[in-house]
Amino acid sequence: MTAQEAAASPISGRMFERASRVLPGGVGSSARTVRAGWVPYPPFVASAEGSHVTDVDGHTYIDYLLGLGPMLLGHRNAEVTAAVVKAISERGTVFGLPHELEAEAAEKVVEAVPSIDMVRFCNSGSEAVGTAVRLARAATGRPLILRFEGHYHGWMDTVYWSNHPKLELAGPDDAPVPVPAGAGMVPIGDSLVILQWNDLASLERVMAEQGDQIAGILTEPMMLNTGCIMPIPGYLERMRELATKHGSVLIYDEVITGFRLSRGGGQQRFGITPDLTTMAKGIAGGFPVAAIGGKRELMAMIGDGRYSHSGTYNSNVLGMAAVSATMDILARPGTYEELDRLGAKLLGGFAAVAERHGIAHEVQGVGPVGQIWFTDAPIRTYRDAVRHVQPERFAFWWRQMMDRGVLFHPSQDENLFVSTAHTDADIDRTLEAADAAMAAVAAAG
Repeated sequence: MTAQEAAASPISGRMFERASRVLPGGVGSSARTVRAGWVPYPPFVASAEGSHVTDVDGHTYIDYLLGLGPMLLGHRNAEVTAAVVKAISERGTVFGLPHELEAEAAEKVVEAVPSIDMVRFCNSGSEAVGTAVRLARAATGRPLILRFEGHYHGWMDTVYWSNHPKLELAGPDDAPVPVPAGAGMVPIGDSLVILQWNDLASLERVMAEQGDQIAGILTEPMMLNTGCIMPIPGYLERMRELATKHGSVLIYDEVITGFRLSRGGGQQRFGITPDLTTMAKGIAGGFPVAAIGGKRELMAMIGDGRYSHSGTYNSNVLGMAAVSATMDILARPGTYEELDRLGAKLLGGFAAVAERHGIAHEVQGVGPVGQIWFTDAPIRTYRDAVRHVQPERFAFWWRQMMDRGVLFHPSQDENLFVSTAHTDADIDRTLEAADAAMAAVAAAG
């Protein structure tokens, strides 16, 4: 943002100065910081409705950030809001005891997701993944977790490794080494096996050599924490086969893909059945709910106390009302067909605009989530992204789109999301903006 552009958002600037005195980085999450690309400061939101966000300076945007994913139904969905308000008014908020809405919400999640027999609700994706990892170790008695470069599975020490490592520290392509993703990490990297995603030969070799020590394989069904990278044909199927052969627990991190790629998540979309699944961003219409679900024999370890999982705010009334209402909405016929249609229109439009202006690119995505890479080479792994993408060009494109009323994250490592609240008119306006913005990209060289 230039000085002139900053001058167009003076109230956000003043709010950022105020917030910076009492909030680290002036915000509540590292993904919203200046360092994450919101330069010179993020817009401060005044309100949001449906597919639009309005900032405190009066700018209204078509929103593809969608809270970084949770607003699958758009902002302030009337049915979810009404269900939550009714539940608070008639029931309360937190009891420290079970209540009917908890089982009602769980029944609907179990009915929706193919691999889930039982579910335990919690409060963040990080918590859900941390639980799944420890549960896999408890169930198998094995020490190792296999995870992949470029995936983000939350900030817990057990998995906060090799998210976006510097390649000079990360070892050779066919034998990566664990790299802590931040300061203050305890030295537990030897409990992890790190591989490149989409590298089938390395996966087969490591499972042949160490499969009897690998408690769990932790993966997203498609990579959505290094932009969007699709699985190569046969990769997920072979991973499932190898996990079964060696007695390892296959864990799908569906924090992003869950309820977004289909009602049954990425596993239903790709036809794979994991042993454990973590969910969060699509489960509750924007309310802060997460969950771990899976096979009855694994989840029974929580039920009988062999594995303890507690949380004061687990299954709170607000969250369970939101989950129940969201599951009902997503079960309606035609919901995912429309999401797919709008997502394909958006991503296909981006590709056509880039092609028209002679910009080297690759668009990847499925359904209502995807990303456009500015690249001169195919992107199949995290290391491909590091070596070939053009983040400065993407940041310029983001700024041009923001100036034209379209909101998404400034980092190419994030994604654009479509909600059930988006319309053809939103997509048409977005592609008009994209055409002008891509012309500016081309002119800038």
